[in-house]
Amino acid sequence: MEDDYRIDDLVDREVYVKERLVGTIVGERFHPKSEFVRSVRIEVAPDVADEFMRKPAGIAPLGKDLVHSIRADGAVRLSKSMRELQRRWRNTIRINERLFAPDELIDRAVMDNDGYEVGTIVDLVKIKRTYRGVVVRVLPAIRRRHGLSEHIVLPVNQLSRTTARLDEVILSRSIQRVMSLPTSQRLNSGDYYDIS
Repeated sequence: MEDDYRIDDLVDREVYVKERLVGTIVGERFHPKSEFVRSVRIEVAPDVADEFMRKPAGIAPLGKDLVHSIRADGAVRLSKSMRELQRRWRNTIRINERLFAPDELIDRAVMDNDGYEVGTIVDLVKIKRTYRGVVVRVLPAIRRRHGLSEHIVLPVNQLSRTTARLDEVILSRSIQRVMSLPTSQRLNSGDYYDIS
């Protein structure tokens, strides 16, 4: 994307691949470091979601590198095909019927559903081409309280929602309950991911 296309220039603009409407840009992640904001968020047209997503999602990421130009009518033109968008959407994480690119999750705070901050996402775990877990650097107080190591892997299916302004991911349960799940125990066993 050209440097002079700021998010303020792109919000509420329709996005097209050739003459096909893909959706409308609705914003981007709020983060002070630009390396964590490589995607904008788009509200995907229902017919596109039905055809190009395994399971349709209303909101999805769009890599800024795909933006080619702004057309004369004000719409955003993408440089890639619908197949490339489909490929990118397969490389995402689904949270509460929304898709997130990996860059949109790295460095987010993780809160459990009791309101405790657990730590910060530092990596993602991919198993057979699908993201199955997020690696979290655990806060010292939480480590001591629950006997956790410095890094733990939390199952992606336990991420229930995100908050845009506070840049948080909220778990569906308490951290103690999430860590007792069989999927958590498998992910943290070292068979799938070496967290040492």
